[in-house]
Amino acid sequence: MADIRLVSVRSLIAVPALITLGVTILRLVGELQHWPAPFFSTESGGAYAIIGIAWLPIIFGPYFALKLARAGDGPSSTGKAIGFSFASVAVYFIFLTWAESTFERPSILTLFLLLLTLGAGFISRMAWRSLGNTLLAYAFAARIPVLIVMFLALRGNGGKGWGTHYDAVIPQLAQASPAKKFFIEALPPQMTMWIGWTLAVGSVVGVIVAAVAYAVSMNVLGRGKQATRAAA
Repeated sequence: MADIRLVSVRSLIAVPALITLGVTILRLVGELQHWPAPFFSTESGGAYAIIGIAWLPIIFGPYFALKLARAGDGPSSTGKAIGFSFASVAVYFIFLTWAESTFERPSILTLFLLLLTLGAGFISRMAWRSLGNTLLAYAFAARIPVLIVMFLALRGNGGKGWGTHYDAVIPQLAQASPAKKFFIEALPPQMTMWIGWTLAVGSVVGVIVAAVAYAVSMNVLGRGKQATRAAA
């Protein structure tokens, strides 16, 4: 049974992961070629550039949720799924806001808070495990290529970087080695807050869309039964 679930998750995330990789490559090329804002940005953090993968859980969360629900692998309780998803988002942003206040001077507290943002993402998984597992697998498929790009970018030009947001660091780390930059600026956020973001945001949007789709289908089904009875 475990193998079946694994294959199912792989098949679900295959196309979204490829699309996400394509967006990552497009963004890298755009930044290297200095294509214009607001679509691209070389500022630290990306400055909410339109071309980026952070927005994709808003699209793929519903995609995964609808696919799972139609396959009969929905949540045991829609109400619980909605509640846990909103709780996940709320807790995530509480810890993210706190973590962001420490970014200029990273410390053990920063890492601890980032780990809490990751944990917040798992709250939503408690009510719809299959959706959480799918989003988790997708999150790693999305973020590992970014880590590779960041590793290469930080080492580029003899350690000076490529001049993209992938190698932009806080002033305190400007003279640090590429390895130190990677283990402070790249690895922790990519493997914590961005995984948590994908889980929390993907779940809340996915659960809402799946619930609306279910309500609409039941309404249509109910009308169909009424019409059949009236015709009889």
